[in-house]
Amino acid sequence: MTITYVIEGREITDLDSFWRVIGEAVNGPGGSFGRNLDAFADCLGGGCGTPDDGDFTLEWRDHDLSRRALGHAETARQLRLRLGRAHASHHERLRAELARAEAGEGPTVFDQLVDIITEQAPGTLRLS
Repeated sequence: MTITYVIEGREITDLDSFWRVIGEAVNGPGGSFGRNLDAFADCLGGGCGTPDDGDFTLEWRDHDLSRRALGHAETARQLRLRLGRAHASHHERLRAELARAEAGEGPTVFDQLVDIITEQAPGTLRLS
C-alpha cells in the first residue's frame, strides 16, 4: 500500500519553512526530515519516516507557490549563507553560482529539491 505524504506549498516561504513542512508531512508535528540537501536525500532513501521499500508518494500541493518562494531570490540567499561558512576552496564556485542566481539564471532551490526527489528518492513525486 502506497503512503502519500502531502507537502502544503502555500506554507513554504523559504528553505527553512520547507524543512519544517516536509518534516511534519512525513513525521508529524515537530518532526524532522533533514535540514540540508544531503540530509534530505539520505532521508528519502528510507529509515527516517518513509517506508524502507520506497512505496510512497510525495504530493506537493500548490507547488507553484513553492516554486516562487524557493526561486532565484531564495537561492541567492542560501548561497550567501553557504559562502559565509564554506571553505575558501569553494568560494569561487559559490560566487559564480550566486552571480547567476542574482541574475535570475541557473537552477533554483526548488529545482534542486525536485531533482533530489525525482532522481534519488525511491518514491514518486506528484506536483499539484
